[in-house]
Amino acid sequence: METSPANPVEERNTAQPQQQWEKNPQEKLDLTTQTRQQPQDLSTEILEPTVSSDPASQALETSQGTKNLVLGLEGDSDESHGSSSEMLEPPPASDLWPCPDGSFVKKILVRGHGLDKPKLGSLCRVLASGLPIESGVTGDCTELTVGIGPWRDDTWGELIEKCLETMCQGEEAELQLPGPSRPPVRLTLASFTPGRDSWELEASEKEALAKEEHARGTELFRAGNPERAARCYGRALRLLLTLPPPGSPERTVLRANLAACQLLLGLPHLAAQNCDRVLEQEPEHLKALYRRGVAQAALGNLDKATADFKKVLALDPKNRAAQEELGKVIIQGKKQDARLTQGLRKMFG
Repeated sequence: METSPANPVEERNTAQPQQQWEKNPQEKLDLTTQTRQQPQDLSTEILEPTVSSDPASQALETSQGTKNLVLGLEGDSDESHGSSSEMLEPPPASDLWPCPDGSFVKKILVRGHGLDKPKLGSLCRVLASGLPIESGVTGDCTELTVGIGPWRDDTWGELIEKCLETMCQGEEAELQLPGPSRPPVRLTLASFTPGRDSWELEASEKEALAKEEHARGTELFRAGNPERAARCYGRALRLLLTLPPPGSPERTVLRANLAACQLLLGLPHLAAQNCDRVLEQEPEHLKALYRRGVAQAALGNLDKATADFKKVLALDPKNRAAQEELGKVIIQGKKQDARLTQGLRKMFG
């Protein structure tokens, strides 16, 4: 807490006894209450608004990277490195928008007009600079449809879409990514057509869009691109989760497919969670049982992995993949037991 500078008038008044407080105890209580009700740190409210080896893949890093980037932009207010005229003033906090998932910080260079922003189905005319060629968005005016099209499948497309959904018409912004310094990415939203929020779509429209995403994800998975496939499965799943009960049975298939992608991406904890959700609805779902077993083995939970593989073999005794994985888990368990026994001998021998 910062302290106010000494006031000469207050020093002269210190001679007055504490009788003023004793005469007005209710005023003292009111002042204390007001002090406690004041917000402690308004800067945190600014950070809360709402969105792998190449530069774009670093967008999957944690939100700590974004926080560090924001702090770097704001500068160090605790140290003085010269006169105020020589120091560069940071941009106003209102001109910075950190994406909640930590993938980038948007810095508004030119404010747009109006309050409307692109929604699902909005056709956006975008000018961009600093993007790689593979992003498909060049310095020329490019038309992109929010929520539709394969342009959203890669990491750059995902970042661009998140940014566009926060921009007003005519706005120019700079995307600052966590990690090593690189040329800034600039986007200008020249214009866009009206769109709709997902809650405005009919159930049949959501199911149709989800099927398109599902099919696209399967195509990408078979082509050996689990990362882009996972994005498609995730978007399809988010659409179906908004349907009224009982929901679509396709959700279990999507979660099982998403788990397969997450295993290939080295995310066994997320794969296990998705398999858990599938097995809550279908306890004998073979693929979910097998993939959860693989995930548990990767996490070192050998007993749980063994139980899942045995369930698979009880339902399908000729399942060769489950037989092989169970054998690996048994061997791994024996090695762990041997190491434990050796350690105990050294400890008590």
